[in-house]
Amino acid sequence: MRRVLVVLTLCAASFSLPAQTGTAPLGWFLAGSKPQSYRTGVDSGTAFLASSLANTGGFGTLMQSISAQNYAGKRVRFHASVRSEGVTGWAGLWMRADQGSDTVAFDNMQSRAIKGTTGWTNYDVVLDIPSGATGLSFGTLVDGSGEVWLDHVSLEVVGNEVPATGGTPHRSMPLSPINLDFRQ
Repeated sequence: MRRVLVVLTLCAASFSLPAQTGTAPLGWFLAGSKPQSYRTGVDSGTAFLASSLANTGGFGTLMQSISAQNYAGKRVRFHASVRSEGVTGWAGLWMRADQGSDTVAFDNMQSRAIKGTTGWTNYDVVLDIPSGATGLSFGTLVDGSGEVWLDHVSLEVVGNEVPATGGTPHRSMPLSPINLDFRQ
């Protein structure tokens, strides 16, 4: 399971540049491993992210990236009410803290993914943002086909009484090489 998290973290860190900004809500942009397979916009006051192909070949995300200056050294909650329709793979909220080009905290809800068709449900992603963090990115993603809508979105500093949902993506990695001579 930890290997999957590391792979997904690396994938999340390698987003394509914004593919479509004309219809994305102000301040947001469309990215992901296959942003050309998705569309986004605002429908009746709620933002949406939807696949435009039955076989997307990857994931799309509606996201923002900001400076971590106001959040470094604090516990931060990204919250939204989400509704889904026909999600064949999985969907979720996500948040990532970076220090330069390194990811230092991450959660994408994959272990508690949104699937299928659901009514409005509140979701949170809560991370401890390291004091040296330089950037904070957050949004929603759809991996595969389907659609999600977002409403009541917030990003706020919370106290330690709110449990963190994610962590440091590489904390399970060894500190030094192991078995370089292959004798074990």
